[in-house]
Amino acid sequence: MIRTQLTKLALALVLTITSLPLRAQDNFKETFAETNRPASQNIRVTLTDAQDRAATVPITILKGKKEGPVFTILSGVHGYEYPPIIAAQELIQELDTDRLTGTVIIVPIANTASFFSRTPFKNPQDDVNLNRAFPGDASGSITQKIAAMFTTDIIPVSDVLLDIHGGDANEDLLPFVCYYNNEQKPEQTQLARKLSKASGFQYMVTYPYTLKDTDPAHYAFKQAVQDGKTALSIESGKLGNVQKEAVASIKKGVYQMLHKMEMYQTKSSPEKPIELNGQAYVKAETKGVFFSDLKAGDSVKKGDILGHTKDEFGNTLAEIKAPQSGIILYKIGTPPVNVGETVFCIGYNR
Repeated sequence: MIRTQLTKLALALVLTITSLPLRAQDNFKETFAETNRPASQNIRVTLTDAQDRAATVPITILKGKKEGPVFTILSGVHGYEYPPIIAAQELIQELDTDRLTGTVIIVPIANTASFFSRTPFKNPQDDVNLNRAFPGDASGSITQKIAAMFTTDIIPVSDVLLDIHGGDANEDLLPFVCYYNNEQKPEQTQLARKLSKASGFQYMVTYPYTLKDTDPAHYAFKQAVQDGKTALSIESGKLGNVQKEAVASIKKGVYQMLHKMEMYQTKSSPEKPIELNGQAYVKAETKGVFFSDLKAGDSVKKGDILGHTKDEFGNTLAEIKAPQSGIILYKIGTPPVNVGETVFCIGYNR
């Protein structure tokens, strides 16, 4: 008798739960629209494509006591770039909504499938690189749906989008902050420059912006720039590891940007950065085993031998020379190399 009553009670509970509407905390737009302040909410947005591949995107929305700008932090677009992910988690725990003016949106792991499968660059579910998928496609594969959700739901409500990256599994990288020089949007570009200078990073990189309104942006923060937002990116961390100093520099950069926007008061001591407004990408011309004694941050001169590619037996196939004098922003830090891959990126002043 008791077992029968418990069974009926359990069945009634299941029917009640399944008949409830979707919870607001599982829907970004509804959660963001809530007016309670201060507030801190963690949600998981679940997306499914036509092949029944599912993705869950964790998002934190922090609302300060007073209304103000919306500052969005995106990390984990590449799931093997760990320092940005750890920094985002720590920021979620540390930011005090009582001290915050405006709203901070944090996506700690944009590409959870890549993260949990330890897959560099691409989402293993559909073999698509999320940072080449923007603006996305709401009816496309799972990675395209993730990009579309960011493009249609999160970027439009953001005043500033900070896209945080680091050296992936095979990349040795010099920490830097960067933004696009979009001359068509001078106000947004000027703010991106001010925030970059305030971040405290030693190196500030400016990319040319030649994107047309109808061109696919591919990159997350380039999509935000195309959509008329202020957007910039931090690169910190390397070789698929968590370096404490990389996590600390990311967090310092975020705090000082929020301070600059008068959203969060903190100690601010930015140093004048070294500006690099040109980039030379050195591509591998042969498939083989890559060797180089250089590291990210080293200065090179035009014509210097940067490294070699060798065959499986150790025979030299090709020399790799510097096409431009400057400083190595990032390089391949592991031996395998394929034709057309970027083995070095050299930053310089035009």
